[in-house]
Amino acid sequence: MRFNQVLGVQGKRFKQTIHVMPCGPALLALLCLLFLVPLTGAAQEETTSTPSVTQSVSPPAPATPATPTATPPPETGILSRPAFYDWPLPDRLVLCGEPMPLDNRHVYEMLDREFTITVWNPAQVFLWLKRKNRYFPHIENRLAAWKMPDDLKYLAVAESNLIPEIRSRAGATGVWQFMHQTGLRFGLEKNQDVDERRSFIYSTEAALKYLKHLRGLFGGWTLAMAAYNCGEGRILGAMKDQEARDYYRLELPDETERYIYRIAAIKLILENPTKFGYHLPDEKAYPPIEVDVVQVNLKENIHVARAAQAIGTDFKELKLLNPQIIGSDLPRGQYELFVPKGSGKLMSDFLNRGGSPTSQIHLTSDRYYTVKRGDTLSGIAAKTGVPMDTIRRLNNMRGATVLIGQRLRLSP
Repeated sequence: MRFNQVLGVQGKRFKQTIHVMPCGPALLALLCLLFLVPLTGAAQEETTSTPSVTQSVSPPAPATPATPTATPPPETGILSRPAFYDWPLPDRLVLCGEPMPLDNRHVYEMLDREFTITVWNPAQVFLWLKRKNRYFPHIENRLAAWKMPDDLKYLAVAESNLIPEIRSRAGATGVWQFMHQTGLRFGLEKNQDVDERRSFIYSTEAALKYLKHLRGLFGGWTLAMAAYNCGEGRILGAMKDQEARDYYRLELPDETERYIYRIAAIKLILENPTKFGYHLPDEKAYPPIEVDVVQVNLKENIHVARAAQAIGTDFKELKLLNPQIIGSDLPRGQYELFVPKGSGKLMSDFLNRGGSPTSQIHLTSDRYYTVKRGDTLSGIAAKTGVPMDTIRRLNNMRGATVLIGQRLRLSP
C-alpha cells in the first residue's frame, strides 16, 4: 500500500508535466529519457518484498520465503530476562511452633502476596543471604539460651533487613527497631553520649526480653510478634473490641496485617534459598565480626581517635564496632567496649594508663617489621602506628594471624 501511494504521486506528477509542456519530437524524446529511470525504480519498488527504496534497474531476485530469526538462548541474549515462575506455597507451614491456617482463603492469599513480592526481589534476598551469616549465629545462640523459637530470628529481618544503623521515619532504631520508650523499658540506655538501641548485641538481648514478655501476655508467639510490631495496647484493644483472640481473625492496621505473613515468607526463602533459585557461594557471605570485649571504667572522656590509634586501628573502625557511641568520645563511666579481635589487652593497657599513648618502635628505612614471640597483628599496628587494615593489604593477609619470624611490609 505504501509503495502504491508513492508511485501514484510520481505518476500524477508525470502526467501533469507532460500536459503543460510543448511536445516537439526532440523535446518529447528528451522527456522520455528523463523520466525513464524514476519510473523503472518505482515499478521495481512495487514488485519487490524489500521495504527499502532502491534505484537499481536490474531484475529482482526470485522471492524466497522469509525465515524467522531464532531467539537466542538466555545466556547469549543481550536483553534476556528469566521467565516469571509462580512458586507454589507449601501445604503446611508452621511459624514459631504455631501452624498457619492455610486452608483459610484470606490467610492463603495474604501469604501468597507477601511471598511473591519477596521471592521476586532478588537484590534484597541476596543481601539477606550475605548478612545472615554475620548476624544469625548470635541470635540463634541467644534464642537457644532463652529457650525461645528459632523462627524469631526472621523477625529481625522483617524489621530492619539486618542493618544495625537503620532508623525509621518514626524514630525506631537498630536491627530490632526499638522506639525510645520501649528500649528504656527493656534496659537500653539512651542519652547524649550513648544509644544502645544501635548496638546489635545489646538490642538483641532487649528484643528477646520484650518478646518473652509479650508471649506471656498473649499466650502465643503469633500475637506476640504482632504486638511487637504495633504495640501491646493496640492488640489488646482489638481483641476486646472484636471479641477475638486469634491473630488470623483480628482486623488490624495494614502493616500489622501483613507483618506475620512477611515473616513467614522470609522464613520460607531463607530456610531453602536454592529451591527458589538463589545460590550464594560461601565466600560471598559476610563473615562474622570477631571482637574482644573490654571493660571500661573512665573518669573522663577519651577521644575515639586516640583510643583507636593505641590499638592500631582507626576512628571509623572503632565506631563501627561500637555504634552505640554517638559522638567522637569514649564517654566516662562503666561499660563494655568492643575492639578488634586480639587487641583487647592493648586497649585495657591504654585505658589503665589514663589514655596515654605507648611509645612506638623505631622502624628501619625500608619500613619492614619482623614478627617476634608474643606479637599480635593489633599489637604490631599499635607499636608501628600503621593500621591493621593497611598491614593486611600490604602483605596480602586475609586474617589476623602472624608467624614468628614473618617479615611484614609496613609501607608501599
